[in-house]
Amino acid sequence: MARLLTLLALLMTLTTAQVQAHALEPGYLEIQALSGDTHSLFWRKPAVKGKPMAMDVLLPENCDLRSPPAPRYDGAAWVSRWTARCDGGLVGRQITIEGLERTNTDVLVRFQGHEDSGFTSRLTPDQPSFALPENPGAWQVLGDYIALGTDHILTGFDHLLFVFALLLLIRDWRRLVGAISAFTLAHSITLAAASLGWLRVPAPPVEAVIALSIVFLAVELSKRRDDTLRLSERWPWLVSFSFGLLHGLGFAGALRDIGLPESDLVMALLGFNLGVEIGQLAFVAVVLAIAALLTRITPPIGAQLRRRDGLLNTAFTYFVGSLAAYWFVERVAGFIL
Repeated sequence: MARLLTLLALLMTLTTAQVQAHALEPGYLEIQALSGDTHSLFWRKPAVKGKPMAMDVLLPENCDLRSPPAPRYDGAAWVSRWTARCDGGLVGRQITIEGLERTNTDVLVRFQGHEDSGFTSRLTPDQPSFALPENPGAWQVLGDYIALGTDHILTGFDHLLFVFALLLLIRDWRRLVGAISAFTLAHSITLAAASLGWLRVPAPPVEAVIALSIVFLAVELSKRRDDTLRLSERWPWLVSFSFGLLHGLGFAGALRDIGLPESDLVMALLGFNLGVEIGQLAFVAVVLAIAALLTRITPPIGAQLRRRDGLLNTAFTYFVGSLAAYWFVERVAGFIL
């Protein structure tokens, strides 16, 4: 057991030093149809060690400027803006992200046509190109935004760490279901309100407070005992609902970056929220399955997991708290300094 805890502590130290709140940000291509066959394009690709990621846009052959100009660094990513004339338009034409197949990220493509018609697609290393549909159906929009929501939650380590802390804190399955349901309801409310423009809150402070919410759960974990239940354990839905409102604002920030199609606004919003829930439930299922497997294979580990103040839970608590505190300081420094 001592060797196991030593290895776990080492892994946590390495993870704290290397893991960021979100995985590598996706690329983003925005295409705006102007008058006639003219299109305005905005291309944003992630920075890798201070340099632009080795991938670029390739428009179809009917465009006069098929590739973007040299990008400039905006402090977070490398961006390009240009205008291209594409004889006959872009609908039905193939758009490719060259080099995407050699990366481990994805690219969000947002096309805004005439008369408020719009379309959003997600390109991956396995599918680096696609043809703009003439009139994407509502079900296609729903499917695309489900994929986007799932991808966002599974690469948002701060959101997953909050859910993980809830799993450590709440042992009664009824309270756990209530807490997760309250978290879902809360972030659905603020996600919709912020995405529709009814609620506007600056993103940097929201991200900082999200990290602080994880610190709060870590403090609660450190103070619990086997013989008593803390307030957060007796009323976990209240804690998860309150902080869920904040996490919903964080989800909304990502959704604003992606964009919402005016013609299928409700389906896109529903799809993104469903995707977030699918990813969240998948994460919970995996964590519970791993815990059950470890308990079955190695009873001493199971005994440690069942003890609220056991060594294993203590190690998890300090890992969660240390990583969240690091994110909080980093995020506050980002908008103060």
